[in-house]
Parts: sequence; C-alpha cells; structure tokens
Amino acid sequence: MRRALTGIKPSGTIHLGNWLGALGPAVALQQEFETFYFVADLHALTSMTDRDRLVALSREVAASFLALGLDPERSVLFRQSAVPEVCELAWILGCAMPAGQMERMHAVKAAKEGGLEVNVGTWYYPVLMSADILLYDSAVVPVGQDQRQHVELARDLAEKLNHRYGEGSLVVPEVLVRETVGTVPGLDGRKMSKSYGNQIDLWQPAARLKKQVMRIVTDSKGVDEPKDPDTCPVFLLYRAVASPAEVAALARRYTAGGMGYGEAKLALFEVLERQLETPRQRFEEWMAHPARLDEVLADGARRARIAAQTTIERVRARAGLR
Repeated sequence: MRRALTGIKPSGTIHLGNWLGALGPAVALQQEFETFYFVADLHALTSMTDRDRLVALSREVAASFLALGLDPERSVLFRQSAVPEVCELAWILGCAMPAGQMERMHAVKAAKEGGLEVNVGTWYYPVLMSADILLYDSAVVPVGQDQRQHVELARDLAEKLNHRYGEGSLVVPEVLVRETVGTVPGLDGRKMSKSYGNQIDLWQPAARLKKQVMRIVTDSKGVDEPKDPDTCPVFLLYRAVASPAEVAALARRYTAGGMGYGEAKLALFEVLERQLETPRQRFEEWMAHPARLDEVLADGARRARIAAQTTIERVRARAGLR
C-alpha cells in the first residue's frame, strides 16, 4: 500500500479552516493509503519560544486528529521532533539545494511580507519540510494549492539525490492538490487565518461557537432583497459543511429574497454544531487525559522511526556516511 503523509504545525488554536482545509481531508486518506500524520513541532520553533505553549498546542493538534476520526491502530501519529533522523536528512538535502532558491520559497517571502523575523530556521524551513516528506518514502502528499511549492521542492531534491547517489535513493512523491477544498473565508471575508485573527475556533463550546458565527461580516442588503450566495462568506462556509440538498435549499432562499443574514448565520451554526458536537466530546476526552495522548504519540514515534531508519540508512550508505 502506498504511503501518504500530512503534517500540521502547532502554531495556534485549531480553527474551522484547519478542519476543512487540512485535518478532515487528511484523515479521509487512511481509507486508501498507509498514512503518516505528524505534529510539526520543530517547524513551530521558528516563531515560538514558549515551551509550555508548544507542548499544549502540540497535544491539541494530536487530539484534533484523533477526534476527527484518525485511527491510531491503522495510521501513524507522532511528533516530528520524536524522529531525529529528519534533521539528518534535512542536512543531506540542504547540501543539494542552491542557496538562491531558498529566497524564492513561500516561507521566507511570507515572513518578510508579514514583518516577521527571518531567522535561519525560517530560511531552512522548506528543506526540513522536504525531509519530512522524503524520510517516510511518501508516495502521495495532499496539499492545498498554496502549499504545492513545498512538495515540488521535495520532488526536485529527491530527483537530485537519485541522480547523485543512484535511482531509488529516495521516493519521488506525487503532489495531491485538494482541488475540491477552496479558500475557507474568515469572519471578515478574507482567508481564515490566525494571523488575521478572523478564525472560528473549532473546539469551543456551542454558545461561543454561535457568537463567533453571528459575527461574520456581510453586506448591508435588507431582508427582502435577493442576495448572491457565491459572494457571501456565510454561504461559502455553509456550502463546505452542509449536505448538497441543504446547500441547494439555502441558495434558493438567498436568490429569492425574504431572508436576512441573521437567519443564514443561524443555519450555518446549526449545521456546524451537528457536525462538531460528537468530535468535540472526543477532543475534550483526549485533552483531559494527556498521558493517554502521549502514549499514542510515543507508539506512533516508534513506528515512524522504523520507517525513517530504513530510509536514512539507505541514504547514508549511498552518500558514503556509513
């Protein structure tokens, strides 16, 4: 069975965009692939210095995967930092990457544009991400369109090492772009992001979830006026979580007029609560028992290291490091 790999950086509280854009589609892959899921805590160190916060957020990511249906018996769930071989492979890959190419990567550009510190970790971030992908012989890496560049880099580096050390040194991964997952709008209509502070937090209680949903910004059209569902962030979110029949019914209400945005927001909240009530209970159960969560992560790290050591030993031997 081919392997698929997904990683989530523990950089903040999990929100609706994380679920719809990454966590949900990633968990679905375990039906047809041998799946590896990791908490990218090493990546988080580029901007996070609070040790306790990093530990807490890492547990939140792991608990979110489990709450949304990840089966730890079928899939491998682990902390990135628990597999030190990834750092060794990142160094070997870095020795095959031109320095000028680093400046063109999204991670560096985004940090500069956002006024963030560009430290060596930020600069080396894409190489470490390539190591994440290649260390586990991943055949498929699912990403959104905005992350495609990172997998393309992993492919390029794998091909370079295969040319340098012999075919089969590394598996060249396939990019699986999630075309069906569009941009998830936030409270202000922009892409939902912790950076913008416009997110809808995934695991908050129902009452707080409702308050956040009711804060979504809409235009000023009155109740009786027809509305365009395709430009309304409330409807776009509803379309991502409701059934096709529900989506079609609400679209008709939009175009016919006679419905206010408050009613549409309430419909969105009701669908979200229906979908999230049971996963929220599972998430709270995992977070209430951190020792159990750590056991799952430790077992996942053990299994991940078996795969990682197979790859790194093969690369070391071919590179003349053994």
